[in-house]
Amino acid sequence: MAAGHGSSPLNHVVDSPTLELPFIREVHLPPIDIGPIHFQITRFMVMEVIVALLIVALMVPLARHLTREGKYVPRGPRMNLLEALLLFVRDGIARPLIGGHDADRFLPFLWTLFFFVLFGNLLGLVPGFASATGNINVTGVLALMALATVLLAGMRQAGPIGFWLALVPHLEAPAWLKMFIWPLMLLIEVAGLFIRHIVLTVILGFILQALGTWFIVAVAPASILGVLAVSFLELLIAAIQAYIFTFLSALFIGAAVHPH
Repeated sequence: MAAGHGSSPLNHVVDSPTLELPFIREVHLPPIDIGPIHFQITRFMVMEVIVALLIVALMVPLARHLTREGKYVPRGPRMNLLEALLLFVRDGIARPLIGGHDADRFLPFLWTLFFFVLFGNLLGLVPGFASATGNINVTGVLALMALATVLLAGMRQAGPIGFWLALVPHLEAPAWLKMFIWPLMLLIEVAGLFIRHIVLTVILGFILQALGTWFIVAVAPASILGVLAVSFLELLIAAIQAYIFTFLSALFIGAAVHPH
């Protein structure tokens, strides 16, 4: 079984109740039985916990260092890299798409999305680990969180009723015609709001799926240079997926906060 899992090019995006660690082979994860609660711990669950711990371990010291009196400049390559990524999300995604004042309110959410997806992807490059963010169930939950943020932000800005009414653009038509067109337009706009997040889920779910199949299969027989190329390609894909998810989330939030 271990060999079968390890030889599959989709191994790092397929969930299972085991971990395959170097030199240890398979580690079977225990089920949880607490009264009526019963579920199986899977390696994607473990990966998500590791990602959360990584974010806390990296960001908490950086935040403490930057807020310490008289020491606002990051120290060392690790902190400089993290600050560059944080500024990229703020200045390259959030503020242009949402607007300076409103963007800062959503920065913690967008930063968390970005680093969760990025670190989740990068874990798939570690032998024995997996990319939980390559699973459509995981990206589906992330998309639902983004959708909830969009809805709450829009309704907070325009009111529970005003947000939904603002989805329909102004119609230059006679009153009798608007009676028929306006409900149809509202239905289309509401459906489009949900469809955008469904499409986001599907696209992100298949990015790493594609990487695990034809990209790797195409270069598997290559030399060491090919292996290095695949590693750089996977790093690029990991960053692209994190960027796309954060970019589209900020775009949808900006549209909700500043409706047409």
